[in-house]
Amino acid sequence: MSNTQITLRSVGQHETVALRRLAELDSAMPLRGDSLLAEVDGEIVAAYSLDERRAIADPFRHTAAAIELLETRARMLANAQSSLRRIGRNRVRLPA
Repeated sequence: MSNTQITLRSVGQHETVALRRLAELDSAMPLRGDSLLAEVDGEIVAAYSLDERRAIADPFRHTAAAIELLETRARMLANAQSSLRRIGRNRVRLPA
């Protein structure tokens, strides 16, 4: 059994070069907008654009689980934002 550690996090502005390289490896266009990335044992292996709703991944690594986790996290973030918007719309404003 392997003790592989997968870390999901937001992409930092300093990581555009690494994401561009990942897109080239995947023969894909670079991601645009806010994105999440997956690191396996400290190495970036996949990324997911929250705006475009698409993933890129290192084709030379097993990344199916990382992509699935990224997609799940993206859905969780979208649901949380939707709930916050709904709460904001339903807020009762009392006169001052």
